[in-house]
Amino acid sequence: MARRSSATKALGAYGEALAARHLVAAGMVLLDHNWSCELGELDLILRDGDVLVFCEVKTRRSTSHGSPLEAVHAQKAARMRRLAARWIAAHDVHAADVRLDLVGVLAPYRGAAQIEHVAGVG
Repeated sequence: MARRSSATKALGAYGEALAARHLVAAGMVLLDHNWSCELGELDLILRDGDVLVFCEVKTRRSTSHGSPLEAVHAQKAARMRRLAARWIAAHDVHAADVRLDLVGVLAPYRGAAQIEHVAGVG
C-alpha cells in the first residue's frame, strides 16, 4: 500500500472528524473509529437506533478527480463487509440490522466544507 503524505493524512482525519460530528448531530451514536485489523481499516462505527452502521469517509479538496463518493467502488464495499464482520466478531455485538454508509466530504482550501451522507450502500 502506498504511503500517504502527512497532508493527506491530516485531510483524512479532518474529514472523518467532520463526518463523525455530522452523523452524531443527526442522532447516531459513535461507537468506534479508525478500527483496524490485517484486512484494513473501518473509519467510523456507529449505532443508528438498533442498526449498526459502518461508515467509510472520503475527503477531497476539489472534484477535479471526481467527487469523494466516486472513490468507493464495489471492491471497497466488499472489503467493508468483511471488516464489519470482523469488528462484530471482535466486539461480540448483536444488532437488529447492519448497514454500510458513505460520507463524502468536500473541504476546499477556502470556504465551508460540504458533507454528503449516503446510507445503505452495500
